[in-house]
Amino acid sequence: MSRLDSFIRRMMAQRACLDMAMELVRNVEGPVLELGLGNGRTYDHLREIAPRREIFVFERAVAAHPDCVPAADHLFLGDLLDSLPKVWDRFHRQTALAHMDVGTGEAEASKRLSNEIALLLAPVMRPGGIVVSDQAQDVPGWTLLPLPPGVREGRYHLYRVNP
Repeated sequence: MSRLDSFIRRMMAQRACLDMAMELVRNVEGPVLELGLGNGRTYDHLREIAPRREIFVFERAVAAHPDCVPAADHLFLGDLLDSLPKVWDRFHRQTALAHMDVGTGEAEASKRLSNEIALLLAPVMRPGGIVVSDQAQDVPGWTLLPLPPGVREGRYHLYRVNP
């Protein structure tokens, strides 16, 4: 498979998982966290599918299209390993949905980083909340959910936070 085809399949899986996750948290109160802004495509999609929810973004440095950058009061700049613990009190057990797309381009480094971030994310997740991740996670209290139709196992991951 070409890298282009792989990218397209990953984006389709990401969209399908985000859409399903938003449906799963329809009756779960709380904000949405976007961990990794990138060029802003996912953030823009989240604004479209969750127009009544606050969306907070965590990013090392903004490099997104100007139309896809959140307001300063909804943007946390810096290393996720430093910025997530700083919001534990503010978002403690309040987040309905979190999307983690923090890949580095190198498989093992991405997995390690994602696992560290997931453990820091856990304290802000509301019971019944959903975590959408590009990497597999092993977080106590998170249950792996079935993927939407058409999404290949391992391409993306959905987790429900247990009560």
